[in-house]
Amino acid sequence: MILGPTGVGKTELSLRVAEHYGCPILSCDSRQVFRGIPVGTAAPTAEEQARVKHYFVAVRELEEDYNAGRYERDALELLDKLFRTYRTVVMTGGSMLYADAVCNGLDDLPAVPAEIRAEVSRRYKEQGLAWLQSEVQRLDPAYWETVDRSNPARLAHCLELCMTTGRSYSSLRSGIVRQRPFRVLKIGLARPREELYERINRRVLQMVENGLVEEAEAVYPKRRLNSLQTVGYRELFAYMDGEYDLNRAIELIQQNTRHYAKRQMTWFKRDKQIQWLNADDDYEKNIHTIDAWLRADGVQEE
Repeated sequence: MILGPTGVGKTELSLRVAEHYGCPILSCDSRQVFRGIPVGTAAPTAEEQARVKHYFVAVRELEEDYNAGRYERDALELLDKLFRTYRTVVMTGGSMLYADAVCNGLDDLPAVPAEIRAEVSRRYKEQGLAWLQSEVQRLDPAYWETVDRSNPARLAHCLELCMTTGRSYSSLRSGIVRQRPFRVLKIGLARPREELYERINRRVLQMVENGLVEEAEAVYPKRRLNSLQTVGYRELFAYMDGEYDLNRAIELIQQNTRHYAKRQMTWFKRDKQIQWLNADDDYEKNIHTIDAWLRADGVQEE
């Protein structure tokens, strides 16, 4: 599993590693799974998908309710099939919860009463995302440090559980690792912060050049869907609503993407199983290191 913050360079390393082992790639990204938004989600291009077979890219409609639980089930079913052919499979992405779901399994959380779900939904509709954000920050500051703060579904889920149990969502997460019929090598890709932030700024400008604004315009009628409550689209929808000009929208996308990358690194650094590579090292060096790690784990032969 190749992990790391957005913009660090996971895509090309994953392609090189998959080509090296002759295996497919599973996207571990909560937005790349949807059709119609390839630019804003930095989905692998047609050329990249021609190099290596990809799964979980553009396979769901924007209207579908897809989450980490469904991804866990679907990914495990697919892996069961793939491991009959491949000794090694590559999974990559920056969606922390999706990665944890496959590697460790999700916790069995209590059911949320219908009246609490309705109350949270009502207040969100009346008071907006800012209300959800303030409540989650107040009731579960630990979760607030890592959650995608632009995702109302994640925030609402946390708040519903806090209201149901009287405890923070973080305290309900057991940390129990489910047994899997495969071994996981977690590889983290890192860069110096300033270098990463500069790459993010350039990447956003490249997305705009590649048609991000036009892509957002095409899905604007569906802007209330949960699948579109994410960095890039949210800022452009506000621009289209006349809240600010396009230059300001681009600045906010860059800023919010940098903030998201910081939260991703906070999450990943807590996982002591991740072995880190320098994204500035050449690909051959990093693949040689990965080979050595797999040999040490008994997966690859000398």
